[in-house]
Amino acid sequence: MTIQKELHENTLFVAVEGRLDTTTAPDLEKSLRENMEDAEKLVLDFSELEYISSAGLRVLLMAQKTMAKKEGMKVTGVNELISEIFEVTGFTEILEIE
Repeated sequence: MTIQKELHENTLFVAVEGRLDTTTAPDLEKSLRENMEDAEKLVLDFSELEYISSAGLRVLLMAQKTMAKKEGMKVTGVNELISEIFEVTGFTEILEIE
């Protein structure tokens, strides 16, 4: 998995490529925690994300809870597989998905 981050004004843009699973979720969580306090908004680009496990969903839930106290978080570029996982797990009700 690769993570690319950019902070523009008060928005943190994070692009995730590859698999977000038990092995890689701690890396994303660490990266988000290091940068979320400087941001008011979080945009996650999943256009290159191939898979997300329950460990990855837990990281998204943590980020959502943190950013809900600010201006929010949204997920973009969700493919069909990831979208199906979000629907089955109820994350479509929790996350703002574009």
